[in-house]
Amino acid sequence: MPWYALFIENGKEEIVQRFIRMYFTESSLISIVPRRKIPEKKEGIMVNSLRLLFPGYILIKTDMTEEIYYTLNKIPCFYKIVSQGCHYSKKEGFHLSTISDAEIDLIQQLINENEVIDYSQIYVEGSKVTVQSGPLTGLEAIIKKIDKHKKRAKIRLNFMKSERTVDVGIEIISNNPRFT
Repeated sequence: MPWYALFIENGKEEIVQRFIRMYFTESSLISIVPRRKIPEKKEGIMVNSLRLLFPGYILIKTDMTEEIYYTLNKIPCFYKIVSQGCHYSKKEGFHLSTISDAEIDLIQQLINENEVIDYSQIYVEGSKVTVQSGPLTGLEAIIKKIDKHKKRAKIRLNFMKSERTVDVGIEIISNNPRFT
């Protein structure tokens, strides 16, 4: 089954996902709202916050039919299925853009069973970054910048054929014998 991106009202992702789960069984449509865990300072204390990976979007996996398409269009706060040249004709059927396998495979590799990108443990030596464990393991190439103070990494993701830079939480570990 192919993956699609639904464009919805920003801030209403959880509500729309609840409607989707009411209207569809998991055998006909799977929906995810990927999130990322990041550290944030609130009132001087570092806390873990969950932020949306793609605000205003829900990802769905389905064999799109006319019935599914029109049911989705009835959901409150739903705008459209993201597509380049979306149209429907009785003769040709649906023509909707899907999320590429490479894009969705990376997203699925990063998120856990709760649809969250958790912290990765990294070691930084000069400009070299090595991921010891976590969702970024083996994905050092997508890391564009490390902010040691905020404990975040900027990663590059492709989504619907456009490049996005997203902050994810990290734990910096030290291999220096003085600290072990």
